[in-house]
Amino acid sequence: MFENLTYLTLQHYWWAVVALLGAILVFMLFVQGGQTLIYNLGKTDIQRKIIVNALGRKWDLTFTTLVTFGGAAFASFPLFYATSFSGAYWVWMIILFAFIFQAVSYEFRTKPNNFLGAKTYETFLFINGLLGTILLGIVVSTFFTGSDFSINNMNSSTWESPYKGLELIFNFTKFATYVNISLGLAIFFLSRVLASMYFMNSVDDKQLLDRVKKQLLLNAIPFLVFFLFFLISILLIDGFAYNLITKVVTMQENKYLLNFIEMPIVAIVFLVGVIGVLTGIIRGYFYYEKCGSIAIWITGPGTILTVFALLLVSGFNNTCFYPSTYDLQSSLTIENASSSKYTLTAMSYVSLLVPVVIAYIWYAWSALNKKKITKEEMENDSHAY
Repeated sequence: MFENLTYLTLQHYWWAVVALLGAILVFMLFVQGGQTLIYNLGKTDIQRKIIVNALGRKWDLTFTTLVTFGGAAFASFPLFYATSFSGAYWVWMIILFAFIFQAVSYEFRTKPNNFLGAKTYETFLFINGLLGTILLGIVVSTFFTGSDFSINNMNSSTWESPYKGLELIFNFTKFATYVNISLGLAIFFLSRVLASMYFMNSVDDKQLLDRVKKQLLLNAIPFLVFFLFFLISILLIDGFAYNLITKVVTMQENKYLLNFIEMPIVAIVFLVGVIGVLTGIIRGYFYYEKCGSIAIWITGPGTILTVFALLLVSGFNNTCFYPSTYDLQSSLTIENASSSKYTLTAMSYVSLLVPVVIAYIWYAWSALNKKKITKEEMENDSHAY
């Protein structure tokens, strides 16, 4: 089946797979968003225990998706993996340790003789939620704004900034930094919006849910502001295009806007996703009594479709998905950064397991959410997080 596809078709297919996994990852970051709300929502020990255990039922799903996304990127676009993960070293190391903090915290928060105390591990969870969402958003933003790296004729990449990725956040002399931060903050507030909806779906505690409803609105507003800033910015800035024949990279005016126009199906997917996100927020807040528990099943798929479309726009239609601002011709495309045709063909059969990952998430979610978490359950559960 896959061996009959052209090399270019396989490259497009694999970018779509990576984009889908990245979109699912953004949705699953509701766990991280929820971790930043522990003290906003939980005013007593038992309420904080409810929140932590509601999230504890899902935290491994986020980690599974992150690992799957990273593995897919490594297998299909190894030059991108090598350039970003070794170049933007400090950003990725901070993300890595933030997720280590998460795993340790769920494991040891309520262990006997825990000399650090529950609050210390709850602080670790907050750090994971804050840094994990913002930094992942910043990394994704560089698909549109670019990074300072070069690649020689031997496909050896060099990160030209001595700050190893930190310049993506702190170089305020560049407009791109503000675009990067805006997406990072948009992902952060979106994760809190999704977390609020998740609590509506999985928690049965009226006092706690009243605070959840307020947090939904408080986080939806900044999310919309930062996301609109990011979206308008990338639609108006010059984008990184390459010639399909000569492979020469040039700056093209309104490249990402043109991508939406020239790929109407992707534009439709994006609009449907945005409508889904907004509809879920409206129903979750204004129709809380009737629709609160299903709001995440509207905003969640909307999030996946929106991010999926944005990632397709960053790599399809002769666009450099990982552009270099140091040397335009070093920019990475789905053609020059991909594995060989043989590898892509072999891995394409493995990609058929992606629905298995999705099914696993669905099954685990359904199995663990058959019954909403209550205060009584947490008071009597000696094995809770």
